[in-house]
Amino acid sequence: MDKETTLVLLNEVGILPLFYHADVEVAKEVINASYRGGARVFEFTNRGDNAYTVFVELLAYVKESLPGLSFGIGTIYDAETAQRFVDAGTDFIVTPCLNPEVGKVCAAANIPWIPGITTLTEIYNAQQAGAEVVKLFPGEVVGSKFVKAVKGPMPHIKMMVTGGVQPTKESIDEWFGAGAYAVGLGSNLFPKEVLAEGNYNWIQQKVADSIELVKNFRSKA
Repeated sequence: MDKETTLVLLNEVGILPLFYHADVEVAKEVINASYRGGARVFEFTNRGDNAYTVFVELLAYVKESLPGLSFGIGTIYDAETAQRFVDAGTDFIVTPCLNPEVGKVCAAANIPWIPGITTLTEIYNAQQAGAEVVKLFPGEVVGSKFVKAVKGPMPHIKMMVTGGVQPTKESIDEWFGAGAYAVGLGSNLFPKEVLAEGNYNWIQQKVADSIELVKNFRSKA
């Protein structure tokens, strides 16, 4: 998927599901449920020993079976790891921190790089290094007032918020009201007990409800 389409989808849908599981079949079910619920950008997090192997299999599945879904990798710290996933075909890369070397790898591949930031200086440096969207993390620690305040001196900043965002009207209204470009949702969309039960319809509905909350907020804004 081309770079601009991924970034537009991220903003239009507003919700980025974040997920990791060592079992490929479980991960496929979760991605399918998210897709049915309306998600069109999905981040698989690089957190397990066999994350790369699982990612490669999932990416092949997504390209064959889920048209229009941008599928990327998160929790990438260094350029070497970034290059490995670029070579595998990732649509985008999300990092927990700001490493311009990862940005260079993404720029060379012409895919979105979304680096983690928590300060104005990091936002500026991320933009200078080529990031079009930055990730505020951890959101619950920094707070929505930060997003709103940053919009003063940096009105055009595109900030995705991860960490502490809830799939509730109050939380969605708070973050998008502050000026978020999108929000990342992980465990709140995929509770352990729901996964243990294999209740993928619950996940589908929760994703759909979260996307609807974004639409409703924007329609009234």
